[in-house]
Amino acid sequence: MAERPTRSLPIPEGFEGQRVDQVVSRLLGLSRTVAAELVTAGDVIVDGRACATKSERVSSGAWLEVTLPPPPEDVQAVAPEPVEGLDVIHSDDDIVVVDKPVGVAAHSSPGWTGPTVTGGLAAAGYRLSVHGADERQGIVHRLDVGTSGLMVVAKSERAYSELKRAFKERRVSKRYRAVAQGHPDPLSGTIDGPIGRHPRHDYKWAVVADGKPSVTHYDTIEVFPGASLMDIVLETGRTHQIRVHFSALGHPLVGDATYGADPTMTEKLGLTRQWLHAYRLEFVHPGTGRTVTFESEYPEDLQSALARLRVEQ
Repeated sequence: MAERPTRSLPIPEGFEGQRVDQVVSRLLGLSRTVAAELVTAGDVIVDGRACATKSERVSSGAWLEVTLPPPPEDVQAVAPEPVEGLDVIHSDDDIVVVDKPVGVAAHSSPGWTGPTVTGGLAAAGYRLSVHGADERQGIVHRLDVGTSGLMVVAKSERAYSELKRAFKERRVSKRYRAVAQGHPDPLSGTIDGPIGRHPRHDYKWAVVADGKPSVTHYDTIEVFPGASLMDIVLETGRTHQIRVHFSALGHPLVGDATYGADPTMTEKLGLTRQWLHAYRLEFVHPGTGRTVTFESEYPEDLQSALARLRVEQ
């Protein structure tokens, strides 16, 4: 049996006087049940001493050592596989920020056999947080396979917990650029429409009455004949959110055949995917507590399509 991974870290000030199972759960992203089981098994040590009970209180500054549970036997670990075009633009002890190319998934999943961010990072020698299923280690948010741009991946357990919480509480600023067909009216606004599974097509999503709350803010920053370049801020992070919302407005993203894009325009612009790029990511660094900002240039295929639109004016 493979050796079980361990994690060691100081207990932050904000956890003073809390139960040890709660501290382990929050710091390492484990369920309270799993955290309690680790305490009972003697796998949680504070300042060199195994905790006697899950309700034991801890002090800030104490040193926490946890032997993590083994991964489920039916889950395969991330297969290291180099990914062409996966650029690492920042890396430190807590996080790695990548510029994901089109055609790459965030992590492996049933039915996907192509390249992944986790596999590419593993091949490049990066060790990621062990939270979550093995194939999703370190993943705190995702981009569609057909969407390029910035992703932050957790390397430390602290970073995983803090970033997951930050995304859940909508404290991460995610900005996108997209080219939509036509000219949305008004030119700037907010799309507030619940998103759920499409009632007739399982592979699609749609604005439906019983969907999850979904909010997209947008501004038109450049207008072309028959299309508009948009700056977009996501308040929520639903699957295909931008694509679904603009399709519901009657302005699908150029190149997005799944959600109603004009195939003639797509071909004319030389696109093989939707014109959508995650170009800016801003959040509080889980290690330093300082706000960090990362930006990404448009990839070549999107730049080329944009240049063709500008020529037509």
